[in-house]
Amino acid sequence: MKTMKKTFLPIIIAVSIIIGVLIGNFYAIRQTKNFAKNTNKISEVLNVINNAYVENIDMDSVLESALTNIIAQLDPHSSYIPASELEGVNEELAGKFYGIGVQFNLQSDTIYIINVVAGGPSERAGLLAGDKIVAVNDSAFVGKTITNKKVLETLKGEKGTEVKVGIVRKGVNKVLNFSLIRDEIPVKSIDIAYMIAPKIGYISVNKFGETTQQEFQDAIAKLMHSGAQKMIIDLRGNAGGYMNAAQNMLNQFLKKGDLIVYMEGAHQKRVNFVADGSGSCQNIELAVLIDEFSGSASEIFAGAIQDNDRGAIIGRRSFGKGLVQQQITLNDGSALRITVARYYTPSGRCIQKPYKRGDSEDYQLDILNRYQRGEFYSQDSIRQDTADVYKTVGGRVVYGGGGIMPDIFVPQDTTLLTHFTTEIANSGLIYKFALQYTENHRIDLKKIKDWQTMQQKLESENLVEKTVDFCRKNGVKSANDMNLKSKQYIEHQAIAYIIRNILDDEGFFPYYNQNDECVKKAVERLMKK
Repeated sequence: MKTMKKTFLPIIIAVSIIIGVLIGNFYAIRQTKNFAKNTNKISEVLNVINNAYVENIDMDSVLESALTNIIAQLDPHSSYIPASELEGVNEELAGKFYGIGVQFNLQSDTIYIINVVAGGPSERAGLLAGDKIVAVNDSAFVGKTITNKKVLETLKGEKGTEVKVGIVRKGVNKVLNFSLIRDEIPVKSIDIAYMIAPKIGYISVNKFGETTQQEFQDAIAKLMHSGAQKMIIDLRGNAGGYMNAAQNMLNQFLKKGDLIVYMEGAHQKRVNFVADGSGSCQNIELAVLIDEFSGSASEIFAGAIQDNDRGAIIGRRSFGKGLVQQQITLNDGSALRITVARYYTPSGRCIQKPYKRGDSEDYQLDILNRYQRGEFYSQDSIRQDTADVYKTVGGRVVYGGGGIMPDIFVPQDTTLLTHFTTEIANSGLIYKFALQYTENHRIDLKKIKDWQTMQQKLESENLVEKTVDFCRKNGVKSANDMNLKSKQYIEHQAIAYIIRNILDDEGFFPYYNQNDECVKKAVERLMKK
């Protein structure tokens, strides 16, 4: 009997495999037939519209709209990108674009140049911060029809092409004309790297792009040369970017073989990403700052540091974007960014927060819902899935449910919020006041070369009263409900923007971080160790 079982066992296994393959093929064929049937149905509908509809229709526009709606039925991060928008979408992370090399702000329907990129076409031609662009290619370029998008579309272009601009400059009673040749303009990933305290370096990373790895290595080298033995990595407001850029940054801090992240999907087998042990900061103490706008690659970074017990995560719960997109270029130059897998932290937590397929509006309102239920102000208001339990390498308990929960929670400060401060913050009036103040005092301010001296000067200028007066003139009347902290907030914001207008980020971040609660918590934490 045992011999018969042994004889028939291979046959049974073989038959089972064949049956399994046939069943699989049957379902695959059926799915393929259904897919082909639906595809033909879409073509049939478009043909009927094209040939029978009462009016002549732009079928390209109909198709673009149809594709957008089809992709919208998937998840909130899959998207269809028309060919006309693809270059701009890719440009954000490419680390460069071609333009004239200015930072600008639209105010009173006029383009104000805030900063001129060092070594760029505008600096070479003689444009200055404070100049106003009033004409482009011999045509007026002011008025209510001018938008940020229109400015970018007009000033950017192919490398080596010419654009003429007319400039109004303070103290000059005629329009100055400049001919600029568009050139490569770098897009920075690192805002600043500086020593924030003895032996503690600070690096602000605004995105994960093509140039992030080299920028980060340069920042690390600069800080270590300055004596940094501990680091603060600020990822607040960093919506993500390229995962490999985050992986390369993590290589600086993790030991060889440490799991960074893994991804897995219905058609994507599990893929592990591990540290290669080549980093120069494996023994440096670390704090990572995150908030509700830290997403994707930022969450991969924070999750890897947390799950490997490599450093403290400080701030507020991150966004919860853990879907892996693959970009597929179509024949007409458009593209699909389609989700192919989910990211999981080393402990097994899915970074992605829950979502309803086809309901992007509910997903986009999640941040507002979190705010309204008090999550930004109270740790107890955060809805963690306590049944979804995971453990770090060191055995600490962490929870799933989407996003990265910080080890040290830092709430938003509500004591400075009044009706007046909320209104002027939402309207951008403090920024506009700072721009106007800068224009009126630029000659004197340019003589100051460090943020500490500029801070002392500006603190003696009674900026609160001047800012409030500016806001009243621009339609905000109620300033009677301000408390002391509200006044301190207004002064701090105004000084920060003025310093940035003159000294750029090299002055802005050191000044602003003095009163930043997350930064102060990080410094305090690292100083204790």
